[in-house]
Amino acid sequence: MDWREVPSLSALRAFEAAARTGSLSAAARELNVTHAAISQHVRTLEAHFGRALIGRDGQRMVPTAEGAELAGALGEGFGRIAAGVRDLLAIDRLRPLRVALTPSLAANWLLPRIGRFWAAHPDVHVELLPSPALVDLTRDDVDVAIRYGKGGWPGTDPKVLMPVGHAAVAAPGYVRTKPKGLADLAGVTWLLDGQSSEERLWAQEQGLDMAGETVKTFNSLDLAREAAVAGLGVTILPMLYLETPLRQGALELLVREEVSPIAYHILTRPGPPNPGRDPFIRWLREMAAETPV
Repeated sequence: MDWREVPSLSALRAFEAAARTGSLSAAARELNVTHAAISQHVRTLEAHFGRALIGRDGQRMVPTAEGAELAGALGEGFGRIAAGVRDLLAIDRLRPLRVALTPSLAANWLLPRIGRFWAAHPDVHVELLPSPALVDLTRDDVDVAIRYGKGGWPGTDPKVLMPVGHAAVAAPGYVRTKPKGLADLAGVTWLLDGQSSEERLWAQEQGLDMAGETVKTFNSLDLAREAAVAGLGVTILPMLYLETPLRQGALELLVREEVSPIAYHILTRPGPPNPGRDPFIRWLREMAAETPV
């Protein structure tokens, strides 16, 4: 098919609406354009085909025989387009909202709160994709990503969700001399979540390369925390996970991140959003506002 032979879609829509409604004014209202624009589109089509397509019978616009044939074909075509769009939107409404985030944030922050979102939005199915890897939102079909860092990832427009303050902690008495900074703890046994990248990134920012340290890894922040409580070493945890053990005296604060350029950010996939995306992001911000950091 040679698309150069096909008139503009705007002209075809204007003519179909005029032929179907029998009125230039009604067609203009339907398409949210002026009466003059509809009239111009019809004249353009008639000039293109070299014949009259529509005439007037009293107050009503009536298509010629050839115009009626064209209008019928256009109506059928536009109807199929509208049906295709509706079907695709219906698929989007049924598709789960895919959310990528780190395993530590999923287990220790999001999961304890997600029931509140489900209760408020029972029609939104959230599929969590916990992974320390950086996802490509378009390639990996991810609607929302919660990413940890300073922002500035190429091809993204991150919005800060909440700042994150970390702390190095250990069982009381495990470290005899109060450190001035994280680098003073070089040489201890470190207890870290093997699936989390946040703690290593903070250590690197503070001048401590974990590659040269003795590190015992666990498959969750909870296990790393409990190992520290048991006196097995020093762990690094986000402050938002330390409120209870510090208050109970199970852990001792060694070094705290006072000012951090690092935060959790929200990233969204370009293009039409999943219907559940915006309510979910609003809810995330509500939860972040309630979270002590």
